[in-house]
Amino acid sequence: MKLHTDERIRKELVAAFLANNSIDPANYGKYDVKRGLRNADGTGVLAGLTNICNVHGYIMDEGEKQNIPGELYFRGYNLNDIVRGVESSERFGYEEVAYLLMLGKLPTARELASFNRVLSDNRELPDGFFEDMILKAPSKNIMNKLARSILALYSYEENPESKTPEEEFYTAISIIAKLPVIMTDAYQVKRRAYDGKSMYMHQVRPEESTAETVLSLLRKDRVFTYEEAKLLDLILMLHAEHGGGNNSTFACRVLTSSGTDPFSAYAAAVGSLKGPKHGGANLKVLEQLDYMKANVEDWSNDDEVAALLRRIVRKEASDRSGLVYGMGHAVYTISDPRAVILKRKAMEMAKGTEYEAQFKLLDAVERLTPGIFAEITGSDKALCANVDMYSGLCYRMLGIPEELSTALFAVSRMAGWCAHRFEEKITCSRIMRPAYKALHKAKKYVDINDRK
Repeated sequence: MKLHTDERIRKELVAAFLANNSIDPANYGKYDVKRGLRNADGTGVLAGLTNICNVHGYIMDEGEKQNIPGELYFRGYNLNDIVRGVESSERFGYEEVAYLLMLGKLPTARELASFNRVLSDNRELPDGFFEDMILKAPSKNIMNKLARSILALYSYEENPESKTPEEEFYTAISIIAKLPVIMTDAYQVKRRAYDGKSMYMHQVRPEESTAETVLSLLRKDRVFTYEEAKLLDLILMLHAEHGGGNNSTFACRVLTSSGTDPFSAYAAAVGSLKGPKHGGANLKVLEQLDYMKANVEDWSNDDEVAALLRRIVRKEASDRSGLVYGMGHAVYTISDPRAVILKRKAMEMAKGTEYEAQFKLLDAVERLTPGIFAEITGSDKALCANVDMYSGLCYRMLGIPEELSTALFAVSRMAGWCAHRFEEKITCSRIMRPAYKALHKAKKYVDINDRK
């Protein structure tokens, strides 16, 4: 982006911008500011109440934080139990999870069938939407296209500002149903516009689940196995919700508290999820995995893997951030239940394939990183693998392009965002407005002719 042809002026503007937009980190401690809305021990500042989800990774015992194996509850139901229930009856589970999150109860077979029918009836994009909003304005980044498309759907609604619960619910259903189609369409257009490849445009099949729809619309021949669809369905279930405090859900609730329309709130959540510190982390895991594959001669040698991990933590290798992507979580300490479930499935899918060695390399990273991190940093912080550690590899095994990794996260999480928006609208009445302390002193205005 060119701001000015004069290089001197450009540098002056940037220098002023940098000089006047920084705060001495010492001031945060001085004024006891909860940076990132986190307490000193890493726990989150309590900002709200919810009946939707409980992310449980530690307990407080007599004022001290004690680590426990992670647990995740959707509307009071343990995620492990939900996954086992779906797997035992050989059915797809994402739609059931979406129903549970949004309506607050497990559906009967009849209720689930009706819900699936409503989703199916709403998958098609409005007339002209693909041509005007996707084809004519291709995006290199699918997440930006998702956010723009959600905002654009506002213009295709008869009552986009309606505040009734019925309109809110059906707006949510419409977006949940359409987002997989928008994502795959945006990817096909991106292939043509930026990759010099052909687009494969297919009609939506009303009988297909969300996972099946994604695979069907992505692949040229529309062919996929039941096992592949079940793996993607599991990933969608695991990503569907993660409490009110995660960055994207909190962003959705913040915008909702202002009274804005649902399209604006959901688009903001997508923008948040794109960030590499949030949903975009799954891409960083894959980037680091490829780096390790290229810089470790024997992937099965723990000593070689550990040597490179030490360099990464010391900021001497990889992207020199000092981060081992896929490791660590704001709440989970001993384990992330989503990572435990996905690791088991990834191991099953990778066994005997070209991906088995990559899986074992990720497993080595998970095993070795906590000790290396403690050794180099001196920190006693508990460090476990998070869901991003294995999700990217699963996408690779499914042949899903890497640029869709975070977009699929958004497709799944939309159900959780919708549930939290409902709860915020119904139970809360105050706009979120935390305090910021101003550090500057009062200054006397200087006439423009007297300024230096």
